[in-house]
Amino acid sequence: MTLTPYRDVLAVPGISRLLLVATLARIPTTAAGVVLTLHVVVGLDRGYGAAGIVTAAYTIGAALGGPWRGRAVDRFGVRAALWPSIVVEVAFWAAAPWLPYELLLPGAVVVGMFALPIFSLTRQAIGVLVPENLRRTAFALDSITVELSFMAGPLLGALVVTTVSSTAALIAVGALQGVAGVAILVFNPTVRSADGGTSAGHRREWFTRRFVAVILLMAASTLALTGTDVATVAVLNDQGHTGLIGIVLATWGLGSMAGGFVYGAMSRAVSSATLVIGLGLVTIPLGLAHSWWVLALALIPAGALCAPSVAATVGEVSRLVPEAQRGEAMGWHSTAGTMGVAAGAPLTGVAIDQLGPGWGFAVAGLGGVVLALFALLLARTAGSEAALPAAEAAEARA
Repeated sequence: MTLTPYRDVLAVPGISRLLLVATLARIPTTAAGVVLTLHVVVGLDRGYGAAGIVTAAYTIGAALGGPWRGRAVDRFGVRAALWPSIVVEVAFWAAAPWLPYELLLPGAVVVGMFALPIFSLTRQAIGVLVPENLRRTAFALDSITVELSFMAGPLLGALVVTTVSSTAALIAVGALQGVAGVAILVFNPTVRSADGGTSAGHRREWFTRRFVAVILLMAASTLALTGTDVATVAVLNDQGHTGLIGIVLATWGLGSMAGGFVYGAMSRAVSSATLVIGLGLVTIPLGLAHSWWVLALALIPAGALCAPSVAATVGEVSRLVPEAQRGEAMGWHSTAGTMGVAAGAPLTGVAIDQLGPGWGFAVAGLGGVVLALFALLLARTAGSEAALPAAEAAEARA
């Protein structure tokens, strides 16, 4: 393992600024779900069931919007594609504190559909700015910054709700989303090289079984990750350690950052399928942890596979799809991740309710493994050209 790839990536013109802008821009996005949930519970005096429906509506909107927002970037460029997102985001979050629940629900779907495509846009730009032999390191670095955003966003959102009000938190999310959108417009990240071709190509040229397998691997990873999140909260509540939830989850996040760092510095690539299956397998036994500190320690190796799993699937999409259509492809990748989140939470919740808190880990991990194995089988049926490890072996030789 060597740090040279990181030095080479950070030496690429524009990449440091891209990662900094992306990290800050993702913070209000990652805070949105928590703020919406707490507003429904605290501000509107509704139950967590009603809050969950609003959050699900926002998630569904984001899943629907990912591909077409990415295609808009491909066809019209960053600035033209992002203006509608900025307008809708600012308008919704500014009005949300005064919307009744009946209007908040459809509004959440709409704002989800128009959400700033900061995750897919950043990865699309990395695929253009960074030479192919350094992209694995660059995508690993991006995954590390995503962890930073997810650690900061929900924490800050909950802090504003509990110390000020849900109204202030909603307005703050909208204001920060607007600032983030304008910052991206000013930065105008490069998403097409001079010889990047035309966006007129048809998606059937790249939307193959192999591509579907890759985005299913992304869904499998987020299913396992979301299930781990839910199960961790349930286990610590059951053990009477609710106050330690933040510390344990932070340990998990630090493990992910460390794993992403090691993955990006490795001299040889690891198959995305191997990483995702490994993530599921190490998640399954976490429910055996008999105390909070054992669980915290056990989450470190599980976390170590989080960022690499996501980075590996992003890298695979970047290699499979022509540059001119990569925005839509990254949108599908984000949608797959969102659907994994949408499936992981209720699946784990049912297991916890029916079998006990510790079983949440087992079901989440097993669900991720089963979906990943299906994705691998799908890739194998696409022929020798579709073998996932082959592409990554080629990258390792580059």
